[in-house]
Amino acid sequence: MVGDPRAAARAIDALRRGWAVAVERVPMLAVETADATTLAAFDAAGGAGVLISAGRAATLKLVNQLAAADPEQPVLVERAPWLDLAGATALADPALDLRTPLKGPYRTLPAPPGAGSAIRLARVAGLLPAFFVGGEHAAVPVTAADLDAYADPARLTLAARARLPVAGAETAEIVAFRAPDSTDEHVALLIGRPDGRPPLVRLHSECLTGDVLGSLKCDCGPQLHAAIAAITASGWGMLLYLRQEGRGIGLINKLRAYQLQDQGFDTVDANTRLGFAVDARDFGVAAQMLRLLAQDRVRLLTNNLAKVAALEAAGVPVAERVPHALPPNPHNARYLATKRDRTGHQL
Repeated sequence: MVGDPRAAARAIDALRRGWAVAVERVPMLAVETADATTLAAFDAAGGAGVLISAGRAATLKLVNQLAAADPEQPVLVERAPWLDLAGATALADPALDLRTPLKGPYRTLPAPPGAGSAIRLARVAGLLPAFFVGGEHAAVPVTAADLDAYADPARLTLAARARLPVAGAETAEIVAFRAPDSTDEHVALLIGRPDGRPPLVRLHSECLTGDVLGSLKCDCGPQLHAAIAAITASGWGMLLYLRQEGRGIGLINKLRAYQLQDQGFDTVDANTRLGFAVDARDFGVAAQMLRLLAQDRVRLLTNNLAKVAALEAAGVPVAERVPHALPPNPHNARYLATKRDRTGHQL
């Protein structure tokens, strides 16, 4: 089945506006953006269950009751009298666990068709992966094929380029990329001139808190500036700045993960408790950017072996992995240790 990326874009917009969607023909309303009025219009009878991710369900000790349950499948929680909008929000958001005691008990039901696609849709939209399911009104249809088409890196095109002197690389050029129907605009900073060698490339995921505000909770800002310096010293290369904040979960959800970290969870557990993957980034986007820049082989500046594997899987061989490590500070030492011990970074 060929999907329509525009249908996915319309569904993402609808979710963020608090409108209902029909995922594989099943009416659903995102818990995070619902309000009392939209919920009443969607579910006048008050019987719509609450769909949550498998990760969040595991945290709450809720399981799929099917005999052959798939632990990766979302879980549908039966609607109970106390499961109103506030209760559903508490069910969806682990950052509220310490201040909103869950009422329960909860009974789980078989997940509806399209449950997995709905969770995926919420993640792409940057929302908590939780829905009211089975209401009476949904105007925006979307399918799994639509989401596949929307996420296809091949849709990315080169949109604009200009000279951009930056600190550490005064002769740099910036190149912008975007895909139709998507608000994400990725950029590449080209430093130096091709010299016959594979370029030294850094894949840097957007980090507003680290890159712009100077957060000490991560090493993103120092890594960004050190990468520019390393590429300049190498003679030629490029920094790909990917709009995939918070390892792909978005800024708002990254801040929710920060709340969980303040409660004692590390970055891995914080992401999974929110219902997201440990790393939700798509490095196929980086591979497409490199193809559009006529680069079919690179030297990769990274400690993350998953980036090497992802680029090579997307058809861009990595001629050499160049380590890129910076010293910790008292605020990010645990974060760096988690990257080393739980996500395989070679620090």
